[in-house]
Amino acid sequence: MEYTNRYGDVFTFTKQEDGSVLWEGSFEHCRFGSSNDYKLAYQNYCKDSSGMGITPMHIEDFKEAIHESVYDENDRYVGPSVIGKQYQNFVKSNPWISMVDPSGGPFINEHSKLDIFGEELKGLCVQLFEPIETGYKIITNGDF
Repeated sequence: MEYTNRYGDVFTFTKQEDGSVLWEGSFEHCRFGSSNDYKLAYQNYCKDSSGMGITPMHIEDFKEAIHESVYDENDRYVGPSVIGKQYQNFVKSNPWISMVDPSGGPFINEHSKLDIFGEELKGLCVQLFEPIETGYKIITNGDF
C-alpha cells in the first residue's frame, strides 16, 4: 500500500508474514519518541498512599496528576503539583520507539490502527517501531 503525504513524499506499507508491517520511505525530516513508563512512580505512590491509610487514585488519574502544575494568583508558574514533585523522578521513558512523525505525515504512534493505510492492514494495531535501513518495521498486535 502507498501513502502520499501533504509534501508529496510517498511511503509504502508492506504486511509481513509475521504480522509486522514494513513502513518505508523518506524519513529525512522526522521526529520520533518514546512513551512514558509510570509503573515505578505509581507503585511508590500506591505504597505511600496505603501507608497513610488513603485509597490511591486510579493510574489514569495519576498520569494526569503527575504532570499538573501550580500557578499563583497572577497565573504565573510556581512549580509542579504535590504529586508531581514527589513522584515525577520515578517516571522513565520506555526503551522502545512509540511514535514516528515524518514531516508532512503520517503521524503514527503506539495503539494506532493501521487500517487507514489499506484493507490488508485491517485489524492491526501498532505496538512499537524498530528502525530499519529503509524506514521502520512496525510491530503490531490485534486491535487495541
